[in-house]
Parts: sequence; structure tokens; C-alpha cells
Amino acid sequence: MTVLDLLDYAGVAVFAATGALSASRKQLDIIGYVFLASITGIGGGTLRDVILGATPVFWVKNPLYLVICASVGVILFLSSHRLDSRYRALVWLDAIGLSAYCVMGAAKGLSATGSPVVALVTGMLTATFGGILRDLLAGEPSVLLRPEIYVTAALTGSAVFTLATLAGLPLIAASALGIVCAFIVRGGALKFGWTLPTGKAGPGRDPDDIL
Repeated sequence: MTVLDLLDYAGVAVFAATGALSASRKQLDIIGYVFLASITGIGGGTLRDVILGATPVFWVKNPLYLVICASVGVILFLSSHRLDSRYRALVWLDAIGLSAYCVMGAAKGLSATGSPVVALVTGMLTATFGGILRDLLAGEPSVLLRPEIYVTAALTGSAVFTLATLAGLPLIAASALGIVCAFIVRGGALKFGWTLPTGKAGPGRDPDDIL
């Protein structure tokens, strides 16, 4: 099993856990746990494969990914009520999954096209799309609408991995560097509230003026 295989399985499992924790917060039944775990676990990778034209997508070629998601959903259905704070566990697991999956997505994009720009995009989408789907389906405030840094962390990890790979670093070193940098950015955002400058709203207009 290669480093990228391990990252792929780990990213799917961790994101599946965040989906199951969202189901726990909504007090869903076991099917809800498995469904949200699966959608969150495979969502980002599915979008990545569709964009890259890698069809059938990864979990169709290897159903073990679905087994992992379903297993994580069942395990958390039986145990998540014991967590002191399911939301705290969710956001930190999401940070770990994002860090691993942005590197995985960038590696697949770079391997398929050789383009650093495509690698950045596939890394970012792979790491964030599952979480966006999770929040949408669970009725949670979207990660995109929270003030702290999220997408930027995925872009950081993807960029560091891509640059390190192009500089000739071994795969395991480039992967570790990308994961650590992404986690530092996302972890700092969660711990210290790091944000990017926001746009300023313009003066309001009377609806009659618009019409």
C-alpha cells in the first residue's frame, strides 16, 4: 500500500467520522449515520474524479471505501453519545481530514495532468466538498460561511505539497509537509480565530430605486 493509498483511506475515514458526528448532533437513526458518513467521506473524492475524468470514480472501482464509511457510521452510532463535545470533535476531525485530503487531491491532480494549477484546484475541492455537503444535508451552518479560515488551509496544503514535489522532494516528505502546513493553518484558525480580510458592504439602496 502506497503513501497516497494510506492518505486516501485515512481521509475518507476521518471525513466519514465528521458526517456521523453531524448525524449524532441531529439525533438521527443508524441509516442517517451511515448516509451522512458516506456522503461526507466520498463526496470530495467523487467530485475530484469527475473533474479529472477518472471514471468510474474511486469508490466504484474499490467498494472498500463504502465499507469504511458505513463501518465508521455504525461505530459512531454506538459510541458518539459518550463524547463530551461532539461539535469540538467534529471540527478537529474535519481539520485532520482536510489536511490529509488536500494533499491526496493535489497528488491525483498533479499525476493526472502535470499541471500545478490543476493540482491546487483538485486538492482544494477534494478537501472541502465533502464538508460542504455534510453541512448542507445536516442543516448546519456551512463551513464556507464561518469566519475562520477553511478553504485557504486546503489551498495552503495543496500548494506546499505541489511545490515540494516539483522541487524533487520524496513523496512521503512532500506529503508530510503539505499535511502539517494545512493543519497548522486550519488548527490556528480554530484555536486563535484566524481570518482573512473581509469585503465591506456598500450603502443600501431603496428597492424602488432598483426597479
